[in-house]
Amino acid sequence: MKKMGKKRQEAIKKVDATKLYGVKEAIALAKDAAYANFDETVDVAFRLGVDPRHADQMIRGAIVMPAGTGATVKVCVITSGENISKAEAAGADIVGGDDIIQKIQGGWMDFDRVIATPDMMGKIGRIARILGPRGLMPNPKLGTVTTDVEKAVSEQKAGKVEYRTEKTGIVHVKFGKKSFEDDKLLENFKAIAGAIVRAKPASAKGNYLKSVVISTSMGPGIKVDTNDIGATV
Repeated sequence: MKKMGKKRQEAIKKVDATKLYGVKEAIALAKDAAYANFDETVDVAFRLGVDPRHADQMIRGAIVMPAGTGATVKVCVITSGENISKAEAAGADIVGGDDIIQKIQGGWMDFDRVIATPDMMGKIGRIARILGPRGLMPNPKLGTVTTDVEKAVSEQKAGKVEYRTEKTGIVHVKFGKKSFEDDKLLENFKAIAGAIVRAKPASAKGNYLKSVVISTSMGPGIKVDTNDIGATV
């Protein structure tokens, strides 16, 4: 068994594992307990009282973080005609049509998000087995299949994040960086927590927000008082 490093041990000591922290306190503590020599990502895990095996209890969506994510996103747009120049003007990193699809079929994957116009979806079906497992398949519900490529590109560049329930009923979302000011992290947290709360399925019974944990890339998990979330959002 690998021995725990000194920095990790010191970080864990800062957190009371038996305590439920308020949202603001949890964010501040997560930043304080972050010890890596890089700008760690701040993450939240919502454990929900849903059964993802039922389609009507699958929580999935996308939201633009009001304070951004601190990450640089490389956006690929697969489209045709005048939408090519529109996507380029909006700041897309890669824009094309059949040529892009062929490159992806050949193993090229130098991008973080894929946006497509509806007219290209028939052709994109050829690369669904490549994009799907990586969570990159364009989806109209997530705003990545659209005729408004300018808006879609702008949202992705501004910090749009996707979220979905895992098999265990947990939703993981990255909502900023350690270098963010506390109020910016709180702003982002409110946005994602509000979206999760509003997405509660009518068929979900019992306690919906079972537990919420905030952490950084390397830091310890900090349990959040779910009652405080209701007051926060």
